[in-house]
Amino acid sequence: MTARFVEVADRVHVLRDPLLRVNVTLVVGDGAALLVDTLSTAGQARELAEAARAVTPHPWTIVNTHHHFDHCFGNATLAADPPRPVYAHAQAAAVLRDHPDELRRAAAEEMRAEQPELAAELARTELLAPTHPVHGEAVLDVGGRRVVLHHPGHGHTDADLVVHVPDADVLVAGDLVEQSGPPAFEESYPVQWPDAVAALLRLTTPATVVVPGHGEPVDVEFVREQHAQLARQAWLIRAGHTGNAPPERVAAESPFGARPGLIAARRGYAELDGAA
Repeated sequence: MTARFVEVADRVHVLRDPLLRVNVTLVVGDGAALLVDTLSTAGQARELAEAARAVTPHPWTIVNTHHHFDHCFGNATLAADPPRPVYAHAQAAAVLRDHPDELRRAAAEEMRAEQPELAAELARTELLAPTHPVHGEAVLDVGGRRVVLHHPGHGHTDADLVVHVPDADVLVAGDLVEQSGPPAFEESYPVQWPDAVAALLRLTTPATVVVPGHGEPVDVEFVREQHAQLARQAWLIRAGHTGNAPPERVAAESPFGARPGLIAARRGYAELDGAA
């Protein structure tokens, strides 16, 4: 990984991993810092630490936006020695604590075809579960800066957190918002996802910088457009489910394309059936 942090607002910096285009956000306060997400492997996390140290010498607290490997598998490298607080939604913390082997296997399998070297490293990565579970909201003091962690509801997963830095007008959205590709629906709740993004939008102003899970930072208009697409997807799923249409028919009309639309339709049908 050859990447560095770029300041996107007052003492708020974003690094984008070139391999999977994952964003890590660094918030710097007086004598303290916050890292949002930790990338995929120990090797990536070591380079991430070097990039953060080029910005600030301050000790950091960590937040995981959710439990997917590309956002939290670097925890052990960045938070274990010396021990540092790691915040995540309670359900994400429980998955990382109780099912590390399953998470490693799933991550390695997902990457095996396209990124075999990454897959091999994922299979042997030590996982560190978050130490501070969040249910609805938590407020952190990052060197005199108020940072608020919100769980806006089910969306990309059942355990997404967004990170709001009000004094800089920055919102770190995790994978609830995507810029470099369509939203990922594999573990999602497509029917409820629009409501989660609507809750996220209520934290914004016209000037807010929104940091998506992957890709370039975006403005509020981008998020509103993605919310409209997610709402359209949810409407299609509800209508198809009511009419007993096959998921493939819903997918054909998806605003995100047929392949993501099919994953969304199948997940949405399971959600409406109470099986998701």
